[in-house]
Amino acid sequence: MRAIEQFLSEVVWGYLDFLIIDLPPGTGDEPLSIMQLIPDMSGVVIVTTPQEVALLDVRKAVNMAKKLNVRVLGIIENMAGFTCPKCGETTYIFGVGGGEKAAKELDIPFLGRLPIDVRVREVSDEGKPFVLEHRESEVSKAFMEIVEKIERDLGLA
Repeated sequence: MRAIEQFLSEVVWGYLDFLIIDLPPGTGDEPLSIMQLIPDMSGVVIVTTPQEVALLDVRKAVNMAKKLNVRVLGIIENMAGFTCPKCGETTYIFGVGGGEKAAKELDIPFLGRLPIDVRVREVSDEGKPFVLEHRESEVSKAFMEIVEKIERDLGLA
């Protein structure tokens, strides 16, 4: 917790539109610390894969946020299908729809699905933003739709 506190209080961030902190899944010390140390946080976004075992962590994380009076902006379903670049067939390796189902059960917004695209890893390994390198890809389109939903919800669009 001390390292997170130092990170949040001693770094000179300057003006930020958003501070996005990517945390491990679940309800461990990191998410708890972040939610306690940022009192004016606009909210959290929960990212999950579609399979049921991942959704157990989603439910716990949403419940923790609610107990701490932190708004849950929504759920994103990541790795929701892989479309073969050679044949065009889509395979749902991790299933599909689990994130949307959990959002309905928990009465929070479902923000969208992000499919698997190997180019995300390739471009990221080069240190380049995928959405700028492959603007017309399904992943980029889905990602930008999610961003727009969050911006509208926060009154920024």
